[in-house]
Amino acid sequence: MKHNDGFIKVCKNSELKEKIGRRFFVDDVDVALFKVDGQIYALNNVCIHQKAAIIYDGFIEDGKVTCPSHGWQFNLKTGKVPHGVKGLDSYEVKVIEEDIYIKVFRRELRW
Repeated sequence: MKHNDGFIKVCKNSELKEKIGRRFFVDDVDVALFKVDGQIYALNNVCIHQKAAIIYDGFIEDGKVTCPSHGWQFNLKTGKVPHGVKGLDSYEVKVIEEDIYIKVFRRELRW
């Protein structure tokens, strides 16, 4: 269900487990969703290193998710790598009652 403000309902809060990622396709964007200490985070699920769609399966620690393939780390809030360089896209999240909504955007390719 899409809201007028561009947010799309993806699941219920109770469907997420603490520090266990879930994968969703939101408006054709591959998204990794995490719940950490009650906060919900949404990042692009495709690792920038090897283009593998496995971020949702990463290890959560100290506000970061570690890609299970080669250990690259990304900030859960910003998607940035530890040195502050752009990493994964980070998406806005709204929790309304029990429902979680995400607002995604698509990367525009410039040829």
